[in-house]
Amino acid sequence: MNNIQQDLDFIRVDSAAFEKCPDESIDYAVMEPLAKTSQVVVAPSNAGWSDVGSWSALWEIAEKDQQGNAVTGDCILKDTTNSFIYADKRLVTTLGVENLVIVDTQDALLVANMDSVQDIKKVVQAIKGSDRTEHNLHREVYRPWGKYDSVDSGSRYQVKRITVNPGAKLSVQMHHHRAEHWIVVSGTARVTNGEKTYLVTENESTYIPIGQVHALENPGMLPLEMIEVQSGSYLGEDDIVRIEDKYGRS
Repeated sequence: MNNIQQDLDFIRVDSAAFEKCPDESIDYAVMEPLAKTSQVVVAPSNAGWSDVGSWSALWEIAEKDQQGNAVTGDCILKDTTNSFIYADKRLVTTLGVENLVIVDTQDALLVANMDSVQDIKKVVQAIKGSDRTEHNLHREVYRPWGKYDSVDSGSRYQVKRITVNPGAKLSVQMHHHRAEHWIVVSGTARVTNGEKTYLVTENESTYIPIGQVHALENPGMLPLEMIEVQSGSYLGEDDIVRIEDKYGRS
């Protein structure tokens, strides 16, 4: 933590130092060595603590219906008992099941028996070992200026829903491999497009060519909602050359 960087709600630790930390739980790294010394005092406490380390543990502390189901989101349950169902965006329905954990997010869907959720690390290991990206690339991504949601993508295009907080500004940047179309859904955008700076309001759009220096800013008091359509031969997030950034990112 000696070389942290802070921007808005984010505290960025020294990544090189963090990667050197051993991959051990607090039980083994801290508590077990303490148990071998006499220089420790333990005080009892009835704080209602629960180490929510699994989906089944979350089900245990969650509010349940008369059938023992803990439900979050848009769900329709029929003949379902003792289950945990989490629906992030869409309708989730169940019929004739019991003792299940169902977690539906924008990135992936998990369906597991309640007695097997402790083995979820095996699934994560399988994802990492099969050259997939779900464990580190997410559909909805938060940034210091707001967030974006990658709603669709193909071999040469990607569509994002972008939300820019009031007063926030994306970095002044350019891309070597992609062009961008911006369509404002709600709010007002201040766009820097090469040598020009202008406002784009609801139901208006603008075009950023490949290689053009550009920036996006929300000068208003309400969130700016817009759709970005990217097109080009490469659409990775690492094709961003930041020229100026108010949050100190390289």
